[in-house]
Amino acid sequence: MAARSWQGTNLPRVGGFNRAVVLDAIRARGQVSRVELAERTGLTAQTMSNIVRALIDDGLVVEDGQAPSTGGKRRVLLRVVPDAYSAIGLHLDPERITGVLLDLAGGVRLRCQRRVPAGASPTAVIGALSRAVRQLARRSPAAVLGVGLAVPGPLDAQQRQVLAPPNLDGWSDVALADALQERVGLPVVMDNDATAAAIGERWAGAAGSFVYAHLGSGVGVGVVLGDQVYRGISNNAGEIGHIGTGSGGRSCRCGRRGCLEAYSSMRAVVEEWRAARPGAADACESVSAQYELLCRRAADGDGTAVRVLRQAAARLGYALATVVSTLDVDHVVLGGPGLRHVEELVRAKVESVLRANAWAAHVRPIHVRPALVGEDAGAVGAASLVLDHAYSPRLATLLGG
Repeated sequence: MAARSWQGTNLPRVGGFNRAVVLDAIRARGQVSRVELAERTGLTAQTMSNIVRALIDDGLVVEDGQAPSTGGKRRVLLRVVPDAYSAIGLHLDPERITGVLLDLAGGVRLRCQRRVPAGASPTAVIGALSRAVRQLARRSPAAVLGVGLAVPGPLDAQQRQVLAPPNLDGWSDVALADALQERVGLPVVMDNDATAAAIGERWAGAAGSFVYAHLGSGVGVGVVLGDQVYRGISNNAGEIGHIGTGSGGRSCRCGRRGCLEAYSSMRAVVEEWRAARPGAADACESVSAQYELLCRRAADGDGTAVRVLRQAAARLGYALATVVSTLDVDHVVLGGPGLRHVEELVRAKVESVLRANAWAAHVRPIHVRPALVGEDAGAVGAASLVLDHAYSPRLATLLGG
């Protein structure tokens, strides 16, 4: 992918945007000089000097050594102070809550996990989420900016509600973000889990334009175009898991037939495997536990397990071919717990199907790679939401939003 190269502007009225541009550039580079920053952002030396001085005064950036001499005066290097602030990220999955504490540089400092009992009510889940927040906040070495919450869609962004996720039985119009914010006393931002994971990937170093396919209890994509996350008009872009064929096919938990999730979700893959190999897994175990066993068998060369996973990956590849053809992007990132033990098997099949079916693939060859962030991508992305809202350059900042 192309290296990130945000361009600033020297207009005084958008100083907030310029500050975000500079901080993001320092964080992405690790260590960088003022001169290089000015070259990369297009800001004047004076503007750059003023912004860097303010960032240092605020404790967000520190001078850290000097660059190798090139014959003249050695340039002083800058880096982000990781412990200046931290952010908490929570990923709500139908079976578990995963939490992480992220520092300002994007590093995971702490991690926790809590099970979600089958059929848990929103009230019970909010209690578990708040306990996870308190556990991480108590151990944070820095002030916590806020909490990011990654949840299955669909969402009502304006009302900060989880509407009726197919994988969360009995949930309807739950004001989850506000309820959690009231319980923990910290700002809470919420997003679709696949979109949050895409933001986490961007914070981990991915740049340019890409589609992030999140494989977990459900299937969804996050879209990044020109370094900007695309959410759609209702913040529900990327819900490919429930796009049906229009007629027939397997029944899906959403009530329709032929959805991608009816073939490629963890539950669907496990059901296919158990149908092909009766007794292969204990039906009393959780879906994730059965899926884990399936993936281990596939990694060990079990032919049936390999076949079932390849079939699911092929379905995903066909769906992603439509996405990348529509958006005209050439990079797909695969992430989430659905890749555990079988990352290369799934990646290779998705890539082969994509390249064979994406429109104009000979003009822009399609590349598929595993995520920079591991299976905790949803939680890491959720924490990155907080940092992204606070510091990352966004068009809304530039436009005064």
